[in-house]
Amino acid sequence: MKLLSYLVVVLALVFACTPKEKTLGELNPAAPGFDSVNSDPAAIQLADSIMAAMGGRENWDKTRFISWNFFGRRDLTWDKHTGRVRIESPSDSSVYLVNINTGEGRVKLHGVELTEADTVKKLLERAKGIWINDSYWLTMPFKLKDSGVTLKYLGEDTLKNDRYNMLQLTFSNVGNTPENKYKLYVGIKDKMIKHWAYFNDAKKDTAMFIRPWDNYQKYGNVLLSADRSDNGGPKNVKVSESLPDKLFTEF
Repeated sequence: MKLLSYLVVVLALVFACTPKEKTLGELNPAAPGFDSVNSDPAAIQLADSIMAAMGGRENWDKTRFISWNFFGRRDLTWDKHTGRVRIESPSDSSVYLVNINTGEGRVKLHGVELTEADTVKKLLERAKGIWINDSYWLTMPFKLKDSGVTLKYLGEDTLKNDRYNMLQLTFSNVGNTPENKYKLYVGIKDKMIKHWAYFNDAKKDTAMFIRPWDNYQKYGNVLLSADRSDNGGPKNVKVSESLPDKLFTEF
């Protein structure tokens, strides 16, 4: 009996000391300000599954430098860890060096650096707006539980003879266009976003567009969708562990 009691105690200690495996939700905590009250549990669970399918929150947080071309119009390089962004637009020979966290930076327009404070401030705000738009086209699956986002699960729907789980995103007091709405077509088995529908007004039922979110490739330790089948959005994506500091400080 003493031996049996001893074994029971040992097993109890072993199980007590075994780390509990974290849920997908615990592995993907929401940003401060995420609308968890009005987001339904099924939608949050789907968002967590999408994050896991894309490589997971930990790998996304560790990803540092991302560069891409947007619709052939401009090139962006983003230092996720510091908020520094470089934007180059060949059409007007402009270069923006902006920190999206602090709003500080420099601007070169038509080959000439601008120095007038108010003008530079306005152009840096414009640069941040460009980054908000262009980065969303690339990194949206990692931002489903961002501040100001409300998620709704809309059940299943069919698009081009395929069935999808439908996830709706609306926004409140965030970004430059909080009145927008998105509906995401998510693979039922693989939990990957396959198409996205954009509404310029959340009250509207007709989408401005439905575009593919496809051609996933592994960049670093995460999956990203680029060079898509409709020839739109982000192209020439690269993920780097290090880049020269002068890329964000010099024209």
